[in-house]
Amino acid sequence: MADQTLGLPAGPSRGARIYSLVTRVLRPAEVSPVTAWATAAAVVFLMGRHFWRDEGELPNILFTAAVSLALISAIVVLARRVLFATVLTGAFVAGLIVVATAKHAVMNMVVHAYDLIFYLSSWSTIAYLWSDQRRYVIGLVGVLAAIGFAGWLAYRMDSTRVPRRWAALGVCIFAFAAWYGASTKGERRHMQFYFENLYVSSFYASWGETLETLWRGALMEAAPQAAVASNAAFAIPNSCNTATKPPHIILVHQESVVQPSLFPTLRYDHAVDPFFHSDDRQLHQLRVETYGGASWLTEFSLLAGVSTHSFGGMRQFVQTFTQNKLKDTVPQALERCGYRNVVFYPMMRNFVSNDRFYTSIGLKEIFDMKAQGAKTAQERDRFYYENALAEMDRHFKASRKPLFAFIQTMSAHWPYDFKFEPDVDVSGGAPGTDPEMHEYLRRLSMAKLDYDKFMSELRRRFPRERFLIVHYGDHHPMATRTLLGFKGETEAEDVTLDAESLGFVTYYAVRGINYRVPTPPQFTTLDVPYLGTVMLELAGLPLSDSHRERKRLMSLCKGRYNDCVQRDEILVFHRRLIDSGIMAAR
Repeated sequence: MADQTLGLPAGPSRGARIYSLVTRVLRPAEVSPVTAWATAAAVVFLMGRHFWRDEGELPNILFTAAVSLALISAIVVLARRVLFATVLTGAFVAGLIVVATAKHAVMNMVVHAYDLIFYLSSWSTIAYLWSDQRRYVIGLVGVLAAIGFAGWLAYRMDSTRVPRRWAALGVCIFAFAAWYGASTKGERRHMQFYFENLYVSSFYASWGETLETLWRGALMEAAPQAAVASNAAFAIPNSCNTATKPPHIILVHQESVVQPSLFPTLRYDHAVDPFFHSDDRQLHQLRVETYGGASWLTEFSLLAGVSTHSFGGMRQFVQTFTQNKLKDTVPQALERCGYRNVVFYPMMRNFVSNDRFYTSIGLKEIFDMKAQGAKTAQERDRFYYENALAEMDRHFKASRKPLFAFIQTMSAHWPYDFKFEPDVDVSGGAPGTDPEMHEYLRRLSMAKLDYDKFMSELRRRFPRERFLIVHYGDHHPMATRTLLGFKGETEAEDVTLDAESLGFVTYYAVRGINYRVPTPPQFTTLDVPYLGTVMLELAGLPLSDSHRERKRLMSLCKGRYNDCVQRDEILVFHRRLIDSGIMAAR
């Protein structure tokens, strides 16, 4: 049969077709101005739709949209291309959402602007990311490549040319709108980065505190280096010598527990009062730095020995941004003295990235919700005590090392609109007590029962062991907000208090079993950054240079820290911590 194609022109080869396609992609022709403007409008619409659905209330939406439009206008000032500016900003927003979603899944925290400094400022951090989080690093590189390609493609296709003066006017208008939105929405809620998916607005808002930190030159507020020229650096001992084996230390974080005696008008069963007393039969008041939530602030101040207020707008993220940047913390001091450190944690270990923080400061053994076999994140206190007792039994049979057990409870935690352990008959508030406060007082009665049982079991099970037990209230329960002058429907994050408010006052108590506890310091109220040093001294452990200086400041400032009358002394202390390498500057 004759070849039917004989004499017809040959079609392009496969290689030629691929080359032609690649050429069209890499050298795209400009689209018409109408198409460019329409595409840019579509991108703006899609961004606006996302902001409307996922960025919270109207002021927050206005803030987020205005910042995005200001970014577009700023790029137009540089490039004069509307399609390029819009696509690049839209791709950046989309990439930010992807990265924030991934980070939230891993760390329970969305993207913060300071992440750029924290993760890229040292090779050790970059090496950690590559070794432990490689797939996310590769994913991030892919996202950045996609953003870059989208911007490049839009630049080649963009036929618009906008006068720079009009673009500059747009920057001014949208910047004003962003300022108005920021002013209207108010301060960022202190749990926003952890429990709300406001990915874009959170990132935009975090630039203010990031720039403040960069301008300050350190994460923590500190005196200039010239102010400490005559002060020697703090030394960190290599060993810890004690005449006898120190006592085991049990530190109990009493979640949302405050002494009801703080409010004279509150009618309750005074049988709970001894729960708040130390062996000296005194009530020792503790000043914390948060109300109704954000327990990690109290934890940080206690374990690191520094006020979270010293970090300015970054205070909500201290545990994240000080990972592997702290030395001579309370757990590290105990580790140096031969202690085995364990944590009994009621949440999953990665909650607000606590596991990374704990590990970095010497709390390497974490019994979280899963490891303890908890059915919920709010078990009765005796559940955590029993787990701790079981681990103590295993430890004392296998080791003679002193034990430091950090136990966190949860039964007194919000909400109070249901009856916790309804079959338990315990006292609440007197008739006429606010229902939430009544329920809180019920849980407080249970907390005392469980604590007393825990103390009894320590004596019964381990008659030859010596214990120092310290327990403290990490912050007020939300049930006290009406006693502080707020309405019952006010949320914890909307309770604004001055530094001297009772809303920041809780307690700490120290007890000994087979151990005579020295008299705790006698101050009207002790600020929480000193409590770790107090605990070390009550255990009879030698204090390092930084802890001795902290003790001196405690006496000089009469128990105050952030609001010490001699504030310059605190700032000099911070500078010495930085210069000694105990606190990394960034």
